[in-house]
Amino acid sequence: MDLIAYPDSEMMMIELAHRLAGELRQALTGGGRASLAVPGGTTPGPIFDSLCATDLDWDRVDVMLTDERWVAESSERSNTRLLRQRLLTGRAAAARLVPLHADTPTPEAALADLESGVAACLPLTVCLLGMGADRHVASIFPGADRLGDALHGSALLVPMRAPGAPEARVTLSVRAIMGAVHRHIVITGAAKRDAIDSARSMRPEEAPVAAVLRGTTVHWAEG
Repeated sequence: MDLIAYPDSEMMMIELAHRLAGELRQALTGGGRASLAVPGGTTPGPIFDSLCATDLDWDRVDVMLTDERWVAESSERSNTRLLRQRLLTGRAAAARLVPLHADTPTPEAALADLESGVAACLPLTVCLLGMGADRHVASIFPGADRLGDALHGSALLVPMRAPGAPEARVTLSVRAIMGAVHRHIVITGAAKRDAIDSARSMRPEEAPVAAVLRGTTVHWAEG
């Protein structure tokens, strides 16, 4: 794990957006495609606002979420909705969205098709992650029903149900995340800094983020 501390979160978001853009641009120089996986939630929004205006060959970039709640895109809890509003706009509107949700009652009913779409984009060029106060990453939660599959299994996508989560989710597995060429975690606040520091000496079953720290750059600002 490599930690970069920033004077404030605004600077962190701008500089991280520039770094992600540079990694994508470098991958695109070979003439092929690049892939970007990003989290939902409120933290990465400012990164998306900067990234979407970047001058890239977005029509050769595949964008996916690291995890999604199994809710309709019309729901305010939909990460896909956030992605369309904050990242897949401006210049980045030309990117191709790789879905992590389908119109089925459960994630299991659509899992094979969704995983096929993800597999076609691997290895990921860039994977950006957040982390919860409980040290979960993507939707790999301590105590989740398929935690072992997500941490140690061969699947790329794992349906997940966790205590306290009001709906089912689907998440990239550790296998898919760790295959990314560039991996970043973005966090803010003293509590999350303490959480990620302590995770380094914890088992992934207790602190799932521990499973993805090797070779990953953590970006942190106090607030």
